[in-house]
Amino acid sequence: MSQPTSPDPDPATTPGLESGGGVAPGDTPPGESSTSGASDRQPRTGSRGANWMAYVIIGLVVVFAALFFVGYAIGLAD
Repeated sequence: MSQPTSPDPDPATTPGLESGGGVAPGDTPPGESSTSGASDRQPRTGSRGANWMAYVIIGLVVVFAALFFVGYAIGLAD
């Protein structure tokens, strides 16, 4: 079996690193490695209809809460 390789640079062969892994003053540290794209498949989201239904429900809750607080404020003003 082969050893898995890390995408990170090997500190022993990275130029500009001092012993202990630090960088010299004024030197730029090496950039981290990156991979493009997602490493795992992304989960499927709900249907558009279900998403819009959730938006409508949340909107109605917000409107009713706002009406409640406006009515409460008007009741305090009397």
